Amino acid sequence: MRYSVYNFGTSQQRAAIICLLFLCLLAGYHLLQPLLKYEINSKTKNEEKLLKNQREVLSEITSLKKKINELEISLEQAEFRVPKTFPNIKFLNYKDRKRILVTGGAGFVGSHLVDYLMKEGHEVIVVDNFFTGRKRNVEHWIGHGNFELIHHDIVNPLTIEVDEIYHLASPASPPHYMLNPVKTIKTNTVGTINMLGLARRVNAKILIASTSEVYGDPEIHPQSESYWGHVNPIGPRACYDEGKRVAETLSYAYAKQEKVQVRVARIFNTYGPRMHMNDGRVVSNFILQALQNESITIYGHGKQTRSFQYVSDLVDGLVALMNSSYSLPVNLGNPIEHNIDEFAQIIKSIVNGVNSSIKYLPAVEDDPQRRRPDISRAKKYLNWEPKVSLDTGLRKAVEYFRREILRSSMPIVPQKFLKREDKDLW
Repeated sequence: MRYSVYNFGTSQQRAAIICLLFLCLLAGYHLLQPLLKYEINSKTKNEEKLLKNQREVLSEITSLKKKINELEISLEQAEFRVPKTFPNIKFLNYKDRKRILVTGGAGFVGSHLVDYLMKEGHEVIVVDNFFTGRKRNVEHWIGHGNFELIHHDIVNPLTIEVDEIYHLASPASPPHYMLNPVKTIKTNTVGTINMLGLARRVNAKILIASTSEVYGDPEIHPQSESYWGHVNPIGPRACYDEGKRVAETLSYAYAKQEKVQVRVARIFNTYGPRMHMNDGRVVSNFILQALQNESITIYGHGKQTRSFQYVSDLVDGLVALMNSSYSLPVNLGNPIEHNIDEFAQIIKSIVNGVNSSIKYLPAVEDDPQRRRPDISRAKKYLNWEPKVSLDTGLRKAVEYFRREILRSSMPIVPQKFLKREDKDLW
């Protein structure tokens, strides 16, 4: 038999039980309601607190972005208000001031030439594709009213109005010009044609930076400008040697046919600050190896000779040649000759405390055995000869390389915190 409230006891009893159950439910509801409200309120408050925190974070981010934008604007305005300081330059009036193009002007020699021309008060346009050149070599002039830097490869034509052209663009160290021999040939042929064509169009005087490599492995000593050379036309160095020989041929073809004013400088070994650290040349190799206490490597027997000129002497010679009326090729180099063994010992003596040993490796193919310029022509027609001694120049070069090694191993330091002598080395 099934039991329920409705079949239990009398009707009064059943009514009493129902009322009691109702009262119990009502009491339970009133007892549970505060707990339910607390949980709901607590959950709502947590959500509101979370939303409030998110709004505060978003507001802070927005505020910080606004402050950053304001600081960026302030810095841009400050750059205009506070002028950049430049090296001192001469003032030239419009009659004396020239507009000069320097191809390869961000390179080792080119950047020193740019410094000279800028300090003389001329307007200078640098064109460089930065294959071996570096913007840091000329950054101290960026922003100056007389200076312009153009990222351009001279294998492509260039349209510009200038009074003089110093055509220095070409990789000049064996590892660089052998890396892409076809490009080296194009730079020295097509690039030279473009510059000679520009000179013809705007009636500008042009100086072609040739090289002592046009003499190859010479059979006469010292080498004068009348010597035709002894060059291997299919050797590993031919892309540079023959490229420069063709550049000279082109120059005099334009001079004869188009009446272009040309100057040709045959440049011998040059060294100094801003040399590329890994250009594979004797000076940079020996100095780096000595500073890092590594073995100084000599290719061959070490009796082959070289003559080294400091970069400032070369710049003086280039400017003197450009300003002269002499149009035939001129040797620019130091006639004092040193063999490679002797040169290695000189480097070791300048880099104090070095314990580097000398290591002999097989000779490089087509490496010239003797190299020394006859500078009689430069003395006679330009009144030029080197002034900086090897010891003085090498000490400056060693100090530059020492600082470059430190730079590569330390955090970047803004130039304004560097000492004056550090900047001068750049």
